[in-house]
Amino acid sequence: MSITIRKQGIKIVADNRKASFLYEIIEKYEAGISLYGPEIKSIKSGKINLSDGYVIIKDGEAFLLNVHISPYEKATRENKDPLRTRVLLLHKNEILRLYGKTKEKNLTIVPLKVYLKRGRAKVEIALVKGKKIYDKRASIKEKECKREMERAIKNRR
Repeated sequence: MSITIRKQGIKIVADNRKASFLYEIIEKYEAGISLYGPEIKSIKSGKINLSDGYVIIKDGEAFLLNVHISPYEKATRENKDPLRTRVLLLHKNEILRLYGKTKEKNLTIVPLKVYLKRGRAKVEIALVKGKKIYDKRASIKEKECKREMERAIKNRR
């Protein structure tokens, strides 16, 4: 599914909507992704799935796992494994901060969005904490109340 929203030279290619429902977002970071040519062409055409993706930090590097980038149809032998591990490009101090917080507070890092910024693929990752069932119910209730208020205002006019 390709979402194309343009603001300030940014084209959002993929969005992980499930993440805001399942997790409480604590901090957000922008990171580059190390990709091959056919992969970036596939991302530009919107063939990426973030729903099961997560980030691990190992040996001072951040890696993006379980993100599916479909093979580019016009490339034949250069296509890589769609679920391969990709390196995230972050500053060293950001990697150390994320590593410390994941070990200390038992938090997780998940991708939220993939977008194109000046022709380069960027991923927005977030440090998150899992929500409990009652938190999920509260967020659903809050959305329904907001929707009902908007309907009432619209019908009043």
